[in-house]
Amino acid sequence: MDLMVCVGSSCHLQNSRDVIKRFKELIEEYHLEGSVELKGSFCMGHCADAGVCVKYADEIYSVRPETADEFFKTTVAKAD
Repeated sequence: MDLMVCVGSSCHLQNSRDVIKRFKELIEEYHLEGSVELKGSFCMGHCADAGVCVKYADEIYSVRPETADEFFKTTVAKAD
């Protein structure tokens, strides 16, 4: 399953690099290397939301570095 993180200019200002870095660590921590593929994406059209746009299982979420762990645990790891 693709885990897409916006790397557009608005999300970059919301620390998309930090979210990506943490997701990479969490994919390894949860041993999901074979089932979750982390990908970059350009604008998903939700720039007004607070945080970085993340798309998983055809849903778009707003994730901040400080909420990345909880999002991953409840959305990504739970789905796998």
